[in-house]
Amino acid sequence: MAYSGNDKKLIQGLIEGDEKAYEELFLTYYARLVVFAQKLLGDEDLSKEMVQDVFVMFYEKREVLNIHTSLKSHLYQTVRNRCLNEIKRTQIRREHHSGIYNDKKNQEAYFDDKVQQTELEARIFNIVQSLPAQCKRIFKMSRYEGINNSEIAEKLQLSKRTVETQISKALKILRQQLKGYVDTALILIFWLMK
Repeated sequence: MAYSGNDKKLIQGLIEGDEKAYEELFLTYYARLVVFAQKLLGDEDLSKEMVQDVFVMFYEKREVLNIHTSLKSHLYQTVRNRCLNEIKRTQIRREHHSGIYNDKKNQEAYFDDKVQQTELEARIFNIVQSLPAQCKRIFKMSRYEGINNSEIAEKLQLSKRTVETQISKALKILRQQLKGYVDTALILIFWLMK
């Protein structure tokens, strides 16, 4: 797979020990890799530890980096492998074996689903964060805090119609910007429209 221009620049910067390249890599991927690891491990602290280990290893081995995929794919794959190794160690200690980790096909499907889910959640978060201030506040109150439209209107001293309009506006923006994620987005939009 060919690297993107930014991948080449980051990898070259990492190999040369450029701290800004390492910082950019960390800021771009750390949070979403922790979310991804947490989906596999179910433990936030352990997930942070795993991702930090990957970044430390990346830094320590920067001079011999050998990446055959995109930088993003490489990072997800590395975190995935660390998580699966940790799960296997935990399973052996507890003498519990989960079927999903015994069947390679199921592993790959599970992994791909979690990557897609993590990327989609990151995309949705960014879209919601970019909404106009009032629209974002109303949307978050409605969809994340579960407050009904009448209560939102009362709390913000707005008409119920204004609240409904702002929620519709947010959903329209989400639909437009999630067009590239059609299958998963349909499920998401169904949830958002509840």
